[in-house]
Amino acid sequence: MEGCGRGGRENVGSSESRPPNPLAGAYRQGFLSAGDTAIRGTLVRHPALVTAIISDVSLELDENERNSKPEFIPIVRSGSWSDIGFRQNMEDAYVCCDNFADEYSIKSFGEGPNAFYGVFDGHGGKHAADFVCSNLLRFIMEHKEFPDNIEKVVASAFLQADTAFAEACTIDSALSSGTTVLVALIVGRSLVVANAGDCRAVLCRRGKAIEMSCDHKPSCIREKKRIEATGGYVYDGYLNGQLNVARAIGDWHMEGMKDPDGLGPLSAEPEVMEMQLTPEDEFLIIGCDGIWDVFRSQNAVDFARRKLQEHNDPTTCCRDLVDEAIKRKSSDNLAVVVVCFDSKPPPALAVPRSRVHRSISAEGLKELQSFLDGLGD
Repeated sequence: MEGCGRGGRENVGSSESRPPNPLAGAYRQGFLSAGDTAIRGTLVRHPALVTAIISDVSLELDENERNSKPEFIPIVRSGSWSDIGFRQNMEDAYVCCDNFADEYSIKSFGEGPNAFYGVFDGHGGKHAADFVCSNLLRFIMEHKEFPDNIEKVVASAFLQADTAFAEACTIDSALSSGTTVLVALIVGRSLVVANAGDCRAVLCRRGKAIEMSCDHKPSCIREKKRIEATGGYVYDGYLNGQLNVARAIGDWHMEGMKDPDGLGPLSAEPEVMEMQLTPEDEFLIIGCDGIWDVFRSQNAVDFARRKLQEHNDPTTCCRDLVDEAIKRKSSDNLAVVVVCFDSKPPPALAVPRSRVHRSISAEGLKELQSFLDGLGD
């Protein structure tokens, strides 16, 4: 939109346990703590003018009423679920934090939520996924420009996480691995999604799917051009014949993927998209590619929307998505997060009836009249 054997779940995917939280325990280290008289005066002498004045005042009041409506503030509530699927090892991870300001006992950044969510699809092991899951929010919050320049800060945090993981791998080569990363940051009405890899975020706006990320596949024309411009190549859909993603954090151990300065065919730089949430925005789905291998974006939104209308529980909705993906024979690990922006379930959508204007020509009327006259003979 994680144990050996089908059906096995790590604690991170259990409905009875909390998801991995970079805000808990050891992860907290390093964090900062017009007037009636005028109308009556013209009432008898200028009736036409009165109508115009009343109309103008009415329009002005309507406009003022619209302008005086409080700004939409989302009410966030989230759920998550994961499953090892048909794989032998679980390499997906995720994080859910509905209010990181409370977790860190810091002042909220304006009115509304301060929330952070992410999915991390590891490859070659789970170390990179766990590392980024545990540290990315810290890198974001410690940046001197946060929260004033969120897009820049989030992009910088991805690169910082990549460098930090490289340093960790030099100390312990057993950590060598890679991960795709997609995170969603909600501050007030602002939704920021950053993606490096093939995880995906899809926003439901009154039942319509709006993709908030692009899948970074080596075969994508834009990614292929970037890869070739940095000395790499694409073979049979794989980056340098080895990876089926064009962007990821980690993989420093793979020859020809990254230079010591982090430049190279495999990029850790994310694409960042920001938008202001509206009352029509109902929920957000973020998931690893195991979900999107068997769900189209609109299909996932339709499925999740129907489930939320049934039970209005984002956690159960995530489990429903994962179970359905397994039924559809997804061959990958599965991890998904659903973030709702209202305490109520998505409303039923009325399908507008199309108005068809039918007419009949003069010639047709004559033929009809002739037919009716014939019936009377």
